[in-house]
Amino acid sequence: MVSASSDELGTDGRLLLIVEDEPAIADLLALTCTHAGFRVVVARDGEAALERVADDRPALVLLDIGLPGLDGIEVCRALRTRGDWTPVVFVTARDDQVDRIVGLELGADDFVTKPFSPREVLARVRAVLRRAEQTPEAAGTVEVLRHGPLECLLAERRVRLAGREIALTATEFDLLAHLMRSPGRVFSRAQLLRAVWGYDNVAGERTVDVHVAQVRAKLAPHDPFRTVRGVGYAGATS
Repeated sequence: MVSASSDELGTDGRLLLIVEDEPAIADLLALTCTHAGFRVVVARDGEAALERVADDRPALVLLDIGLPGLDGIEVCRALRTRGDWTPVVFVTARDDQVDRIVGLELGADDFVTKPFSPREVLARVRAVLRRAEQTPEAAGTVEVLRHGPLECLLAERRVRLAGREIALTATEFDLLAHLMRSPGRVFSRAQLLRAVWGYDNVAGERTVDVHVAQVRAKLAPHDPFRTVRGVGYAGATS
C-alpha cells in the first residue's frame, strides 16, 4: 500500500484513492490521475481501502471489484452502511460484474470496464466530482419536484419518499431530478449520458441502465421512471 504524507495532503489538488491489487493497473491509474493534477493514494486491498477513506478523506475512490479478501463490493457496502457517501467509481473486469452491482444496490456513482483508456477514466472521475461538489447555490432557487409521495428537493439535494429520507448518490440524484423535471418526455441513453454524466459514449450507455435500476431499488415500490423499450427512459407522469 502507498500512502500520502502530511505534506502531500496539504498541496493543491483533490485527493483520489485508487484501490487496485494489480501493480501495473494501479500504477497506470495513479500516473494518469497525477498528470491530470490530482493527488493520489493507493491501497492494495479492501481493508486498507477502508482505513484510507477514514484517515485521508479522499474526494473520490476508484475501486476495483476483484480485490483479494474484502472485495470492492464489500468495501462499498461497508462505506455506505457507516453513512460514508464518498463518491465511488467501480473498476470492473467483466461486463457480467455490472449485473452484480445492479442487484446489490450499492450506491456507486459510475463504473468503468477493463480494459479502459486513461481518457475515459478521467472523464468519468471529473464528471462524478462535478456532481458531488455541486453546492445549493449552484442549484438555483429552492424547487421541489413531486411525483406522488416522492419529493425531490433540488437546492438541498435531498429526496423524501412518504416523508422518509432516501439516501442517493450524487449521480442517482441528478438522474432522478433530470427525469422528474420533464415528466413524460423520453430521453435516450445517449441524451442522459450527456445531461447527467457529462459525456457521450456508446460504451457507457449500460451505466444509465445500472443507475436507473439502483434508483428504482431504493424507491421501491414507488417507481418514478417509465422504460421505453429500444429508446431509453422518461419520468413517470402518474
